[in-house]
Amino acid sequence: MYFILHSDSSLQQIFAANFCVDMAKISEKITQLRWFYGSSLTTTFSGKSLVPVLRTTIKTKNPLFLFPRTQVLYTCCSAMSKTNGTLSSSVPVVVKENIVLTDKEKQIFDRLCQVLHHFSLETKLRVAGGWVRDKLLGKECYDIDIALDDMLGREFCEKVNEYLVSTGEETQGIGVIQSNPDQSKHLETARMRLFDVWIDFVNLRSEDYCESSRIPTMQFGTAEQDAYRRDLTINSLFYNINTCSVEDFTGRGLDDLKSGRIVTPLPPKETFLDDPLRVLRAIRFSARFEFEMVGELKLAAADNDVKSAISDKISRERIGHEVDLMVSGNQPTKAMDYIYELGLLWVVFTPPESCKPLISKEHDRACVQYINLAWRHMHGVGSSLSDDQMRLYLYASLLLPLWKTVYIDNKKKTVPVVNYIFRNSLKLKASDADDVMRLHVVAEKVLSLIPVVLSGEDEQTSEICWETEVIDVHPSLKLRILLGLLLREIKDFWRAALMLSSLMYQKDSSVEVIEGDLETKRRVFREVEQEILKLGLDKVWEIKPLINGKDIIRLLELEKGGPVVSEWQRKLVQWQLAYPSGTVDECIDWMQTQAQLKRART
Repeated sequence: MYFILHSDSSLQQIFAANFCVDMAKISEKITQLRWFYGSSLTTTFSGKSLVPVLRTTIKTKNPLFLFPRTQVLYTCCSAMSKTNGTLSSSVPVVVKENIVLTDKEKQIFDRLCQVLHHFSLETKLRVAGGWVRDKLLGKECYDIDIALDDMLGREFCEKVNEYLVSTGEETQGIGVIQSNPDQSKHLETARMRLFDVWIDFVNLRSEDYCESSRIPTMQFGTAEQDAYRRDLTINSLFYNINTCSVEDFTGRGLDDLKSGRIVTPLPPKETFLDDPLRVLRAIRFSARFEFEMVGELKLAAADNDVKSAISDKISRERIGHEVDLMVSGNQPTKAMDYIYELGLLWVVFTPPESCKPLISKEHDRACVQYINLAWRHMHGVGSSLSDDQMRLYLYASLLLPLWKTVYIDNKKKTVPVVNYIFRNSLKLKASDADDVMRLHVVAEKVLSLIPVVLSGEDEQTSEICWETEVIDVHPSLKLRILLGLLLREIKDFWRAALMLSSLMYQKDSSVEVIEGDLETKRRVFREVEQEILKLGLDKVWEIKPLINGKDIIRLLELEKGGPVVSEWQRKLVQWQLAYPSGTVDECIDWMQTQAQLKRART
């Protein structure tokens, strides 16, 4: 912990000297109270006579936290203990004493209680898991899961609709998600809308396992039994709607929430083998809340039996959903760091067999390094991306070391591994795979144009070798054509592609050398972005062609459309990029002149 005081007066020098004495007293008090074993506090006073600098450093070991947790000093020292003795800049965990309901939540819970009263049901209604956790943390949550102690969710939903009929209100549709024990989905869940909010209903559970199977026999259970079968203690809390109170049946949920710990209610390996997806949930919540995963949990998550269970027992859709929540979350790089550290990277992002080139350990490390750099780069340049653009930019960064890696599919076709990971390993949308691969392709092309933009030497564009042939124009116009074509290809994602290419900008392009100078990369991004804006290319993909296909056929007296028309359409797009103020007549004159020259050469 550092306190620095600058002064140019003798009065402030005296204050600084007294401050040293005060800090020494604090150090002595820390030792007396035994808050830390092996702690030390040193104070130095240096600098010129008129500009003194006071620096006080506290180094901590073995925090005891014997003082009340409500004191301000607990927050300070708790943060320090999580960062090896340096003061953490993260926000301390503040847990509310009671849950305050919104008007909408009051409406929903009152309606549920009305159903109980109408049918004289003794059913206890509890909100389970994440909603309770988030409300205690002061966060709004619209994901309400109702746990029932003596009936199935579907049965209670039917009671709700019966009540709505009795009051003359419109009934609601009921959706039922069946259990799937083979994929560790043990409970049937019913869903319906109340006051325009989707509510999930599920029964409390008690699980019995036989020796020959990992699939449990499901029975109605008590709230305590259900709490112990949940993934994490911070997710095992209940809010009893009948009594308006928070219930902590494991006796650890509230304490772990306050201390920022990721812990399983039962032994972690047992919990993970029950439902291996809980490993990814533990990682996601640890990253999201910046909570600490306890050592025993980490060991279990890295266990080979657990890794095999993730691959064998969990549907790829569920894995992809968890990963997508991580990448879309507030701490995506922390989540990927954990996945890498626990040896789960290729368990989650499973590549196909027989990749070319082979995926090595260097690729593991490079993937995680790239997404970390991409995250810092994005925040450093200050460019605003939409949520989806940021999400796909981070995926593209993570998988950048693999973007030229391919495999042979069942139809003997050569397919990018990135495509396989999205479609098969994560089961995400096909459009996500297409967008990420497009980001990779466009980013490489933008990378080839960066030296031209930075140097301002238009003649260098003649050295650019792409598959697309560019029309013959002055070198000063060719850059606008090339950049325009890329923006038309990537559209609104052009800043994400530029961010990716500036991240790649370096002398050595091997996967081992990716750190470089982030400030240089940010300068490159800003200069190329400014050039694109100066050339008026933002939204260039929205420009309508001056001449359509039918007009091309008529003006060139062609018999029909086909490849010839497509080729002229491509050329005319380039002409419009080179001459943005050109008129229809000028465009026609250029096209007819070029057609005559081509016929003459033929």
